[in-house]
Amino acid sequence: MTAPSRSPHPAQPGSPRTVPRRSAGQRRPPRRRWGLRICTVASMLLLVASGVGHAMVTGVEKGIGRVDAFKGMNNRPPTSTGGLNFLIVGTDGRDKLSKAQKRQYHLGGAPCHCTDTLMLVHLSADRNRASVISLPRDSYAVVPEHQDATGKRRPRHPVKLNAAYAEGGANLTVRTVEHMTGVHIDHYLEVDFTSFMRSVDSVGGVEICTVRPLKDSYTGLDLPVGRSRLNGGQALQYVRSRHIDGSADLGRMRRQQRFLAALIHQTTSSGVLMNPIRFKEVADTMLESVRADGSFGANDMVDLGQAMRGFTASSSEFTSVPLRSVSLKVPGLGETVQWDPVKSRKLFQAIRDDRPLAVRSAKPKSDAKVVEVPPAQIQVHVTNGTRRAGLGNAVDGALRASGFATTGAPGNGTGGALARTLITYDPRWDRSARSLAAALPGAELRPVPNQGAVMQVTVGGNHKAVQQVRAEVSPQNSGDFSAITGDQAVCP
Repeated sequence: MTAPSRSPHPAQPGSPRTVPRRSAGQRRPPRRRWGLRICTVASMLLLVASGVGHAMVTGVEKGIGRVDAFKGMNNRPPTSTGGLNFLIVGTDGRDKLSKAQKRQYHLGGAPCHCTDTLMLVHLSADRNRASVISLPRDSYAVVPEHQDATGKRRPRHPVKLNAAYAEGGANLTVRTVEHMTGVHIDHYLEVDFTSFMRSVDSVGGVEICTVRPLKDSYTGLDLPVGRSRLNGGQALQYVRSRHIDGSADLGRMRRQQRFLAALIHQTTSSGVLMNPIRFKEVADTMLESVRADGSFGANDMVDLGQAMRGFTASSSEFTSVPLRSVSLKVPGLGETVQWDPVKSRKLFQAIRDDRPLAVRSAKPKSDAKVVEVPPAQIQVHVTNGTRRAGLGNAVDGALRASGFATTGAPGNGTGGALARTLITYDPRWDRSARSLAAALPGAELRPVPNQGAVMQVTVGGNHKAVQQVRAEVSPQNSGDFSAITGDQAVCP
């Protein structure tokens, strides 16, 4: 039985079509930049879908900085069968923001000069699907032998994945990811925080929905329950926050995926893609601080734009690498995230085979109450705390029909009749407890330290019926990894 989510103590067929590589021409000297979170770059790929002319795109291309991400690489994985694979990274930096912006958005401190976010984006051969895979920055990795930034030759050694950039820049990052995934990277893209904020503002902000308040004192994020339209600065706080609950960086990756889905929806539904003037304004903003490999140029953008017309949020799908451990201790590295070797191999094989990751399913019932944790991840044992015969069985069955993982063996209370339904839970599983309480209106929540993963429900006299619930986002599980489509992640 799957353990429920918790807050741990201080986690068409169509012929393949390739986009030819072309010379980038004379390259400008390297400049200090930040990398941005994936959201900006992936949305930039969507913006080229307006089909604007080559001359206009060439003008936009001039704003792109260049990085030699593939220099001297050999023994690479074979290229995909018609699909395109992008490695998109965001690096940690603070040199372009004003003191006021740093204060307002809690961006103080020294940069680590490492990748803060890494995502692998696969565009299908028919250009009808984009698969986005989050790669945890603390993933246990082994970098190949290389020459570091100081010119010193370093042997093969273990690191956290985000440290590959600090040691060998884009080139070592690409080499490491290709080695870990077996996926051939066609293009490398890297952008900055400033561009991210301006890009969100340029499309009119992005709408985010949440079923609980989101607060993070580290980033200054403070969102109420329900819908919120985020400007660029607020969006930056949302995608950076990792201290909202115990899910830390894994929770942040899920929020980044939700934000990207919302940004795609905003971009494709606002008319930007069909208005050449608005397109160029937005694209200029997005690409102002982007760095890309030398072969990603105007012709690639035009080809992608023509291929991706009609792309919507439902054309995208999101997942993260399946994990074996979120706290693997490695001498000299501390706690790392360890990939599941079998499930992750199947995930990346699906990418190499150009197969979809998410299972398309019918939309959930609109009358179900939205909760944070999927009911299938919540274990429940029911006890009848009243004198009404059979009530325990009825509640157990109703919860199970709603998707909760009940024991199927309800008990009977030995004390007097309980007036109000009681849910006891281990504080480490507080998010699961709140989601269960939504299905039992009027229930009292009572934390019991060290109770364990199973929620204990004692049905009281005030019980009337089980409220139908559904997860805020319900990943479709293939048995090896789970994924969602973009339309599942946006506001209903």
